[in-house]
Amino acid sequence: AIVFVCCIFTSSLNVTVISENATDEYYSDALGKEGQALKTALHDIIDNSRMLSYSEVWDALKITDEDPNNPNNVILLYTGESRPKNKAGGDVGDWNREHTWAKSHGDFGTSNGPGTDIHHLRPSDVQVNGARGNLDFDNGGGSVKNCSECKRDSDSFEPPDEVKGDIARMLFYMATRYENGDKVDLELNDKVNNGSNPYHGKISILLQWSEQDPVSEWERQRNEKIYQIQGNRNPFIDHPEWVEAIW
Repeated sequence: AIVFVCCIFTSSLNVTVISENATDEYYSDALGKEGQALKTALHDIIDNSRMLSYSEVWDALKITDEDPNNPNNVILLYTGESRPKNKAGGDVGDWNREHTWAKSHGDFGTSNGPGTDIHHLRPSDVQVNGARGNLDFDNGGGSVKNCSECKRDSDSFEPPDEVKGDIARMLFYMATRYENGDKVDLELNDKVNNGSNPYHGKISILLQWSEQDPVSEWERQRNEKIYQIQGNRNPFIDHPEWVEAIW
């Protein structure tokens, strides 16, 4: 059974990775399917989740992205830096809430649901977050302040190799979780400059990134924490082979 934990925001969770049999039970309605049928089945499994408020996201990220070597800190998405949890804010030197699926792509803002889904929200350096803005993901560009391995140009952002797969799997999740009938129907395409349309790109690059940067133990642990907080899972962390089966 899914247990929503509503009062976990004051301390770390003791996370136990669920067994393969348990994940098979969770995904039972999707097993054996492929293509659109698989995507639809996964949506129906993961759409029954607790919706956080945007203020709750601050505290949730202090758990999901906690530095395993320093419980007072979080690990920032693009830079990999460990920064104190109490530096959450909007000033230079702070970390804030990065929407990996840019919130303007679909114009959902910080609304409960897509705007507060911690599967794609991550702590990020304020200035790096600002540099990324609402750019689509692609390869190439010039250097980014505070993130030596990041690149950006006028229409795209390239993160460091160490998190390229993480970002791809977060976007695959969002395109599966939010479908027609939800607050917004999000889809991946192979373009940049998607603006306020409910699309994110470029899928050809994201597919490459997911292959070159396989699922890490960090992602698995984060997925478990989110399952305990939000009540749903990222299928593409549990079953990375489903990326190719759908796209």
